Amino acid sequence: MNSLPRPIVIENVLQYKMRGKVAYQSYLPSSTALSVTYVKHYDHPAGKGYQRPIDTKRSTDFAIYLSKGDDALFTPILLNAAGGWEFSAYDNIRTNYGRLVCKGKASLMDGQHRLGGIERYIQETNSELNIPFLAFHHLDDDEEIQLFDTINTKAKGIGTSLSKYLRRNSDEYSWIATELITRPESPFHNIGSIIGKRTRGRHITLQNLYRTLQFLFKEQKLLGKSNEEKYQVALNYYRSVKDIFSKEWIDYGEYRITHIVCLDALSIAGSKLLTRCINDRGRIDYNQMDKYVKKLSTMNWSSDGPLKYVKGVSGSKSLAVDLIDIMSLE
Repeated sequence: MNSLPRPIVIENVLQYKMRGKVAYQSYLPSSTALSVTYVKHYDHPAGKGYQRPIDTKRSTDFAIYLSKGDDALFTPILLNAAGGWEFSAYDNIRTNYGRLVCKGKASLMDGQHRLGGIERYIQETNSELNIPFLAFHHLDDDEEIQLFDTINTKAKGIGTSLSKYLRRNSDEYSWIATELITRPESPFHNIGSIIGKRTRGRHITLQNLYRTLQFLFKEQKLLGKSNEEKYQVALNYYRSVKDIFSKEWIDYGEYRITHIVCLDALSIAGSKLLTRCINDRGRIDYNQMDKYVKKLSTMNWSSDGPLKYVKGVSGSKSLAVDLIDIMSLE
């Protein structure tokens, strides 16, 4: 994926150090930039991807911006050469000025939409552009993800859902929420979005699940369980709800059960339910849990029904009180 058929040489390169990391600055012809870079998308099979799918509109808008001519300036793209680029100085006097020999592609950390717009622009105009870049000689996968996260959350924002996804290996609720969206057996698998962009049929973001899991596991008796144990608890609870309201679960327009306000209410009530179903060994009695959940079968989740005007956290808490009462948990 990141290999090159033959080395590519970049001239007029300045080498320097940034916080102990070797970095390079120069520019590339646009055609070269497109062939010497690649993108690690969030669903990369290796598990170390992080980039969102490209937004065609943003790239198109940038191509239109470039058509304005000499006034269309833009910032350097940010790359990780991952040790695949070798620097050699032109002479012994200018030891920090020379050429790069690129034996492998560099990961594009920042500038995906700029490069996409540039690609479209040069195709339509049959022209060439010089693209400035800043490239780190080598960042490992975790350093690359951390820098991407820092740049985008502190500067222009990548969205809380994708940020949570990037932290899934260090934050328990991020991990559980990610598993609930990505595992096929989960009721959220076909209606959840990792990158935070809602589309038709995928209206629950990873951030939404993150928050609702905090409600579900807030009781003291549920603390101390492993990530996998909590995943199994959440999976069985939400799947039990879906089994009773299968039609309502998949029809976001006609029913509110998977609207965030109602999902949070189910999680708040679920927290009470789970503590009721924990046995002396600290395990959940799922048969007992199912019996309680089945008591909700009379609930009307219709968008035009009694829940039509339930909104916000206060609405979730009020609805949760009703759900707890219906399940006879108090």
